[in-house]
Amino acid sequence: MTTHPFFSIHRHGMVRVAVATPLASVADVPANADAVLALARQAHEEGVDLAVFPELALSSYAIDDLLLQEALLDSVEAAAVRLCSETQQLSPILIVGAPVRRGGRLFNCALVIAKGRILGIVPKTFLPNYREYYEKRWFASGAGQTGLEVSFAGQTVPFGTDLIFAASDLADFIFHVEICEDYWAPIPPSSYGAMAGATILCNLSASNIVVGKARQRALLCSAQAMRAMAAYVYSAAGPGESTTDLAWDGQGMIYEQDVLLAQSSRFVSPELISADVDVQRLRLERMRNGTFSDAMKQAGDPERAFRRVPFAHEPQYADIGFRRPVARFPFVPSDPLRLDDDCYEAFNIQVSALVRRFQSTGGTRMVIGVSGGLDSTHALIVAAKACDRMDLPRDTILGITMPGFATGDVTKASAWALMRALGIEAQEIDIRPAARQMLGDMGHPFASGQPVYDVTFENVQAGLRTDYLFRIANQRGGFVIGTGDLSEMALGWCTYGVGDQMSHYAVNTGVPKTLIQYLIRWCVQTDQFDAETAKVLTDVLNTEISPELVPADAEGKIQSTQDRIGPYELHDFFLHHIMRLGLPPSKVAFLAWHAWRDVQAGDWPANIQLSARNSYDLPVIRKWLEEFLRRFFQTSQFKRSAIPNGPKVSGGGSLSPRGDWRAPSDGTAKLWLDELAAAWPDTPG
Repeated sequence: MTTHPFFSIHRHGMVRVAVATPLASVADVPANADAVLALARQAHEEGVDLAVFPELALSSYAIDDLLLQEALLDSVEAAAVRLCSETQQLSPILIVGAPVRRGGRLFNCALVIAKGRILGIVPKTFLPNYREYYEKRWFASGAGQTGLEVSFAGQTVPFGTDLIFAASDLADFIFHVEICEDYWAPIPPSSYGAMAGATILCNLSASNIVVGKARQRALLCSAQAMRAMAAYVYSAAGPGESTTDLAWDGQGMIYEQDVLLAQSSRFVSPELISADVDVQRLRLERMRNGTFSDAMKQAGDPERAFRRVPFAHEPQYADIGFRRPVARFPFVPSDPLRLDDDCYEAFNIQVSALVRRFQSTGGTRMVIGVSGGLDSTHALIVAAKACDRMDLPRDTILGITMPGFATGDVTKASAWALMRALGIEAQEIDIRPAARQMLGDMGHPFASGQPVYDVTFENVQAGLRTDYLFRIANQRGGFVIGTGDLSEMALGWCTYGVGDQMSHYAVNTGVPKTLIQYLIRWCVQTDQFDAETAKVLTDVLNTEISPELVPADAEGKIQSTQDRIGPYELHDFFLHHIMRLGLPPSKVAFLAWHAWRDVQAGDWPANIQLSARNSYDLPVIRKWLEEFLRRFFQTSQFKRSAIPNGPKVSGGGSLSPRGDWRAPSDGTAKLWLDELAAAWPDTPG
């Protein structure tokens, strides 16, 4: 086990939660206690912080009037004493269902047990009394039960529906408990628990199974986790409950917002499933969401109405593994159906946005520079589809290819082939004479025959291309469609002003580089264009990403963007987690390491050949993360502060200064670089 804190989930604001499904025994309380203890010990061995058991797990749920038998209730209390005694050395907090007597009434409750002590007892609020349920026959509702205590299992503990539980030594580890029917209510009690600060919402359930009900439960879990910006941990009673008239499946789920982190096998017990919940991320999501804050205010600031029960958790700051899916490509789902949906939406967002902008300009032409690379190819097919949608001839588009000093035969041929296949008006302008004139006027060494290929050499070419596009657009009554993408904007990999940073409408500016290739491939696979066009698009997908501004070296190797600034697949990973989520760089490195260190682990999006599946170790991740931080926070914001209009495409965000990202142009990356350096392990794994 690696002991450096960098490798610990707790160091990075995560908590390991589990759903426990013990094998139930009908009204055999000692046997039920044995089953709970067995899974509690397993949870301890697996480094679990919080384990949620089913409703009435100690007594059994489906035992009807036996719940009112004093002998059974005495046995439950004795079992609770035993649980406390035998879990003193176990690390997980256990949430176990049990009937509890108080004030001459019986309540359906959750016992919250930590290291041999009952932290509190939460009664069920909503008691179902319809169809097959008759809970009001046995139990009193927890509604209005606040500010109370109860003597139970030899302890006097907080009792009520006004309890949330918060670790004193692990930030954001705060949980709320509700029971079964509670989350079927129009406003579940956990909604108030979340607004009072709970990041983990726990549900102890019995919930018999009928056809289709598992989907309903999952929908409720996901919806509640999404609305509450929380994790939702659900544990339903499983096999072993009485099947006199009902059946039980033991459905267990762990959601974090809309993401299913883990789910049980169902109809199998005993079983323990677990996942690492990012409670820091949940808090950051809430900070960004004004609606969540407004809801808290409208609800009367629920934090005031809750008693916060503190506990010392003593987290392990060592490597206990990682139980959480982390997408290598945050903008590209690995699930083929979801990827198809995302591509359909992204492509049509771009097309419909361009249609609206073109119609509003009163112009007659679209002007676009076509290089034969990914970005200009995608912008061009978006423009072609926009023409189709407006019933305009495709020669409304004027495509111009502008070879420079390093333009390759392959990309130039692809540019011409694509323009011909799409049926647009095509033109070629050789920018080399104008570039030589400008470089000569400047006294640049290249003009006198020296092989100096500096940033000025590159930007003269990039600037001339944009200059031609704008002037031709003036001449032909059109406007310039930008081709630069979201990833390039994040890194500042564009020429400012009279360069590829500028256009009349930046149709690609909300699309990350890793998604663009999938959008092009989607257009091929779904027959958005004819077979000739599809063939050219496939050829473009197989071309090295290059700005083609610097001639090939002595070995014939062309200028490679990713050799110079780093892999786009890593930069898009960094962009999502830093811009969209606001995570600290050390945590982003930790997540990237788990996502990218092993090509055999986890899922890959479709169509990535085995030879193209890369892995990265921690030193490489740090190198390119530092590059990203410098570029994103320090050297390129001034370019983003002046970008033209363009549609937001991904839920991951956009970099428009009028939208998702607003930052000073004269900032520094020091704070982020220092945070990364301070957390870095001496011996990277």
